[in-house]
Amino acid sequence: MSNFLDQIKWTNEGLCPAIAQDAQTGKILMMAWMNRESLQLTADNMVATYWSRSRQALWRKGESSGHSQLVKSIQLDCDADVIVLKVEQQGGIACHTGRESCFYRTLVDGQWQICEDVIKDPKDIYS
Repeated sequence: MSNFLDQIKWTNEGLCPAIAQDAQTGKILMMAWMNRESLQLTADNMVATYWSRSRQALWRKGESSGHSQLVKSIQLDCDADVIVLKVEQQGGIACHTGRESCFYRTLVDGQWQICEDVIKDPKDIYS
């Protein structure tokens, strides 16, 4: 029997995009990257762990902000190249800008409009 990790179509860099979605509301909270190790850790602990491309290191969501993601389910799309994590977002903030979601801008008449308020100032989160 093959390992579930072997069934994913990883990029040449060994990564797969992962979308975090609020398990209750269905709202898309964020997108990050996962590698084999981060997905295995997420599956083992049911706490979202990602791969930080900028730091080249594992990144357990909430390790510096306290806003971890408790994973309720892990889903794989039909092409086996995108993961959806249905999560319970701790503290109600997923974005480093202090908002509920990283997707807080909407295109209106060719301009990006901010459509979501800051819940907590990032200076207070990361101090």
